[in-house]
Amino acid sequence: MFLSVVTVAFRNYEGVVKTWRSLRNLARDPGLSFEWIVVDGGSEDGTREFLQKRHGEFNLRFISEKDHGIYDAMNKGIALAQGRYTLFLNSGDAFHDDAALFVRQLARQKGEAMYIGDALLDFGGGHKIRRKAKPGYYIYHSLPASHQAIFFPTAALKKYPYDLQYHVSSDYALAARLYKAGYPFRRINGLVSEFSMGGVSTSNNLELCQDAKNVQRKILRVPRFWAQLSYLLRLKTTGKTKARYNKV
Repeated sequence: MFLSVVTVAFRNYEGVVKTWRSLRNLARDPGLSFEWIVVDGGSEDGTREFLQKRHGEFNLRFISEKDHGIYDAMNKGIALAQGRYTLFLNSGDAFHDDAALFVRQLARQKGEAMYIGDALLDFGGGHKIRRKAKPGYYIYHSLPASHQAIFFPTAALKKYPYDLQYHVSSDYALAARLYKAGYPFRRINGLVSEFSMGGVSTSNNLELCQDAKNVQRKILRVPRFWAQLSYLLRLKTTGKTKARYNKV
């Protein structure tokens, strides 16, 4: 198996269906082997029944049980993953139409790394922005690519799973830990995924920035002054993102 696509869901039946439909963009290339792993938090909205009817499609495997949050659910997905690489595409996220072309390029790569691409951020009302992957050193400030556009070596994920002490930035912590463990970021040109910005929260903005600052100090070992500067920049940029979303 080349690729494991892990989808975490909870009470989001329509989102699961949307993600499922987008898997066809990957399946259009019969030479690409992938599996779809769904970790549902015990929803009672029809998600389980929908997945049961999809038995045999996209090498689907799923579990539906209570968890301790999104990162705990992602760790369950990691435990099940059998692909060489793993991509997290949560309920409501979708593969871009060109995803198969991207994964075909990925299959030609040599060397263990975190391979990153671009993503479309959907602000609603037809307003979309392409987030381009940045150089690997950007990790010292933030993720160099959207989480939904990072292909992780599965073996590395099993060794360094999500750290649940980071409540809102465990994805950043995981990527930083892999980077420090010797897994570089390598960019591949192309679009991987598309996701809605409708979930942008104003309530956990400070926690998000503080979490990221802790990652920089504890994992990346950056100087205190740089972590503080990054913290202030992050506050500013996340504020702009929310303002942009609220205008739509």
